[in-house]
Amino acid sequence: MKRLFVLLLFVFSLIACKNTSQNEQLKQVTTSKLIQKFRASKSDYPKISVHRGGKGIKHYPENCLETLQYVSDSISAIFEIDVAQTKDGKLVLMHDNSIDRTTTGSGLVKNLTYNELNSYNLVDDYGNQTNYKIPLFSEVLKWSRENNVILTIDIKRSVSQEDVIKAIESANAKDISIIITYDVEQAKSAYRLAPGLLLSVSARNDEEFDKLLKTEIPTENMLAFTGTRLSDKSLYQRLHNEDIVCILGTLGNLDRQAEARGDDMYLSWIKLGADILATDRPFEAHKAINQ
Repeated sequence: MKRLFVLLLFVFSLIACKNTSQNEQLKQVTTSKLIQKFRASKSDYPKISVHRGGKGIKHYPENCLETLQYVSDSISAIFEIDVAQTKDGKLVLMHDNSIDRTTTGSGLVKNLTYNELNSYNLVDDYGNQTNYKIPLFSEVLKWSRENNVILTIDIKRSVSQEDVIKAIESANAKDISIIITYDVEQAKSAYRLAPGLLLSVSARNDEEFDKLLKTEIPTENMLAFTGTRLSDKSLYQRLHNEDIVCILGTLGNLDRQAEARGDDMYLSWIKLGADILATDRPFEAHKAINQ
């Protein structure tokens, strides 16, 4: 009888330890405030996403901290930025593989140290040299957290999701950071690494959305990028039925349509079902949808 009691006590102890371990793991998952903020049933989130942190702005280069500051002072927006990695492992903002187009220097980012990058100045889209430097990702996270500015973070192919997520966690910047993914596998990987973050997922059609629904990713962790073409209204409605916010990429063709035919087109796309417009014309789009 005594042996049976000891055995039962041992079994109960194992179960208790397992439950405690699971509870501790759950407690370690800190959920971003953005998961509750970006819900289709709500409306208190920015409706403009500024592509590359601001393009086509004279004297303000893309993926530049000073450009983010300039645009943020003028309109309410979230900012899409691109994160690359230097030869010495520093995370910086840069869209292209090389620095030729956007700086006074040349060469591949992966072949240059941060100190080498820092010796060059950024150039705007009109070829004007500025006094601004390529910013460290950590600097942008710090500024964004201090100013409550939301970032959607495009991770370049040569950079690991894990490195970027570690940088976000180190900066205590979960509440201002959204990870961009382009397919189901990227989305699954990001969710496993950071189940508390909001993810921008590709849902350009019903087939892509169906694949996402079959993953372990909760719909509340999803911000749906519906592509750079207009989708049928039924897709927006289906996403809204799951309380998922839809981002339409007007950058490119749709921006050109609005510029040629009238900026009131931006408002028509919002009425169609898009909740956020990712654009290269943030000032014009913001004005059009806030008339």
